[in-house]
Amino acid sequence: MAQARTLITVPAQAKRGELVLVRALIQHPMENGFRHDENGRRIARDMIQSFRCSFNGKEVFRADLQGGIAANPLMQFTLLAQESGTLEFLWEGDNNFRAQAKAQLLVT
Repeated sequence: MAQARTLITVPAQAKRGELVLVRALIQHPMENGFRHDENGRRIARDMIQSFRCSFNGKEVFRADLQGGIAANPLMQFTLLAQESGTLEFLWEGDNNFRAQAKAQLLVT
């Protein structure tokens, strides 16, 4: 699994029935495969292709990413807080890229 820096923002706790904002950022160089290096050689494509988030094992958000995505993509979505648990984040991409992160949400 490739090492990548992630930043997850989730409230430490939420009230049952509250909508919470989840943010997931990953630092990744992202190459579209069209640029060339100083010697004229094409730089290989290196992009994140998908992002998934599961809460207590159930997928709650998914995005299939295309060529226009930013170098360090930020995913942002809301989640209905119904129970405490673990959010699991997964990014997958070219060259067998795979990065994971976790965050806890306490529902009161």
